[in-house]
Amino acid sequence: MRIAVGQMDSGHDVDANLASIEALAARASRDGARLLVLPEYATYEKKAVDASFVEAAEALDGRVCTELGRIAAAHAVALVAGVIETGTQPGRAFNTLVAFTDTGELRASYRKIHLFDAQGHAESDHIQPAPTPSPVVFELDGLRFGLQTCYDLRFPEHSRALADAGADVLLVCASWVPGPGKTRQWEVLTAARAIETCSFAIGGCQAAPVSVGHSSVIDPFGSVVGSLGTGPELLLVDIDPDQVALARRSFPVATQRRL
Repeated sequence: MRIAVGQMDSGHDVDANLASIEALAARASRDGARLLVLPEYATYEKKAVDASFVEAAEALDGRVCTELGRIAAAHAVALVAGVIETGTQPGRAFNTLVAFTDTGELRASYRKIHLFDAQGHAESDHIQPAPTPSPVVFELDGLRFGLQTCYDLRFPEHSRALADAGADVLLVCASWVPGPGKTRQWEVLTAARAIETCSFAIGGCQAAPVSVGHSSVIDPFGSVVGSLGTGPELLLVDIDPDQVALARRSFPVATQRRL
């Protein structure tokens, strides 16, 4: 399966972000991709999460998701993107990933479980975590994709839960906050999650300077299939589902673990 990873430099102009997404979808479709993976907060982003994120939030049947579904259908490419969903608590929204089919159907949605309350940031001031921390997996062309967002990557039990739920591919959509050692951590953790679950791991990240960039695709043995630098760009890779089965036969850790 050919997969495209769109490394965006999203800002606070929702319409401009949607236009960028449509341009990436057109390129991905033209180059034969079946799925376009976009980063966390793809439709609205700033250097730090503040009250404006709550103001930008919409229901999943609102204008933003309706437009994402239209883009997917118009270019016949499935897509996963980070949006801001209206919350259920006053003054807080959900940090949500949405997955659309190539006909524009909303196939899955995932509300971020682990919020980035670290390094002086307090995402939970304006974002509420998923009320029920359950793994979310959807299927496309016989492959099963597990959804997780940014800080989730630091919790290996989340990736394991996705693999246990049937995921062959981990989609990690992020806006990884930059800082000393952060790019290396992003790269190492993405590879570690792939190796320990014997899955592909696709890390789709926001570009610099808001984030670190370096989106990548890692195979189930930990090899880099493709990667990007720090700027906005589109990565195209072909993944072989047979590698997942081979890795899990070679390292049957899912049946051997005792904890």
